[in-house]
Amino acid sequence: MKIFPKKRNVKLTGLQLVNMIIFIFLLGAFFSPFVTSCSHSRLEVKAASDNPLNKSDAIRDASVLQLALREIYREVSPAVVRIETEQVVQIANHPFMDDPMFRHFFNIPEQGKRTQKRQGLGSGFVITADGFIVTNHHVIRNVDKITVKFRDGKELAGKIVGMDVASDIALIKVEPKSKLKVVYIGDSDKIEVGDIAIAIGNPFGLSSTFTMGVISSKNQEDVDTQDGVPRIQTDAAINPGNSGGPLLNIRGEVIGINQMIYSQSGGSVGIGFAIPMNYAMGVLEKLKKGENIKPAQIGLSVTNEVTDEQIQALGLGNNKGLLVSTILLNSPAFKAGVRQYDLITHVDGKPADKFSVLKNTVLRKGVGKKIQLTILRNSSGKIVKLNIDVVIGEAKPQEDG
Repeated sequence: MKIFPKKRNVKLTGLQLVNMIIFIFLLGAFFSPFVTSCSHSRLEVKAASDNPLNKSDAIRDASVLQLALREIYREVSPAVVRIETEQVVQIANHPFMDDPMFRHFFNIPEQGKRTQKRQGLGSGFVITADGFIVTNHHVIRNVDKITVKFRDGKELAGKIVGMDVASDIALIKVEPKSKLKVVYIGDSDKIEVGDIAIAIGNPFGLSSTFTMGVISSKNQEDVDTQDGVPRIQTDAAINPGNSGGPLLNIRGEVIGINQMIYSQSGGSVGIGFAIPMNYAMGVLEKLKKGENIKPAQIGLSVTNEVTDEQIQALGLGNNKGLLVSTILLNSPAFKAGVRQYDLITHVDGKPADKFSVLKNTVLRKGVGKKIQLTILRNSSGKIVKLNIDVVIGEAKPQEDG
């Protein structure tokens, strides 16, 4: 009995053989994309160790800077705090609600005073291990509650020690259970334009943010400040929420207190200003002692944009300076001997080429200090040069100077 069928010899004609070859070729062409796709499912990328830039001396030098910036952040950021404030304000009722006749007509009960909580945000930094913290006056102005938050999540209540409106500097105190990490204070007088500048703070509520730029100007006088002290200008990004935070040098030392920005949009455009730390420390020492910082003045006004013709008409030649237009009787300047139409050419030896030179010197030195005014005066047709020492006085309401 045969289990397997009898073998049959299959013979292909030439035409059939050609058709079979064509069919196999077309079948291979159809499946080749899928086969290729499967065979290249894994991306072949270059390893970082193969990067030729790793051998670059310039790249290695830049990496050293990168490591330095990381160290600065690790060292300083624990001493930079987030300051959250709360203020309870009264909301005025609609005028009709305060009108008894209106309420009576519409049978409306008397409306009580409504209140609302307003919250604020800023930055600050710890200067003593027992909890003294620096920030801006405008960050904590008129607030009812201050909460200081640290990078490690710790929260402490803050108490106002003192504030100075003119400089926009404030000192607050927390009561920690253990010693706090502190910042190191640098010498703001030694900075130069082009130096690296670093800002750490809480812009728009984003905690412990690190930005970097350079010192754009170290004595920017063309900023309207109440204390007359030139500001440090930087292009390191400073935004709302950075106020009160530190501006650092490349050694991680605080050289300024971030205060304000120039912006038409509300965000950083690369023009930020900080209060120089050397000046700020003097203010902070007074605040810690409980001293009031008195506004300063010498009691005179000068003519804005005096012309050469005006100076010549007063018989003062071709000299440049600030022309005294008015002077208050019994003011510090009057008592020292300054008179109307005197031409101030120098203030403490510095050319008085603009009013900010005089204003800033008076405000920076403060009440009780002396300034020297070099003046030219027309005395009976002769130009007389005088050096006059003026003791700075305290500004009274409604007084000029």
